[in-house]
Amino acid sequence: QVQLVESGGDLVQAGGSVRLSCAASGRSFSPYAMGWFRQASGKERVFVAGISSSGRVTDYGDPVKGRFTIARDNIKNTLYLQMNSLKPEDTAVYYCAARRDNVVKLTTVGYDYWGQGTQVTVSS
Repeated sequence: QVQLVESGGDLVQAGGSVRLSCAASGRSFSPYAMGWFRQASGKERVFVAGISSSGRVTDYGDPVKGRFTIARDNIKNTLYLQMNSLKPEDTAVYYCAARRDNVVKLTTVGYDYWGQGTQVTVSS
């Protein structure tokens, strides 16, 4: 079992930056691919960014490419999402998740463990 806890959500102005963290416990998350997802009010949860177990492979959803960066520290068992040039449409609850098959895919399907989420609100 892997327990995931997100933090770093905030209320920021458009154009600002936020860094989210996802701390893993229970067992090492180094074998898992990790992902960030978001769910805006009244909408489905969508993929934001993914990273392989080694960190060498990353992928991003089109709305965040060039603005967000996913990274991980396998020593600290922590996943990060650096969010720059934020827009009001980035407002959502952000979740991290882990998958055992170490596949980076633009999908919410196949993830084995999920955190509880952290709120990011971007004001215009």
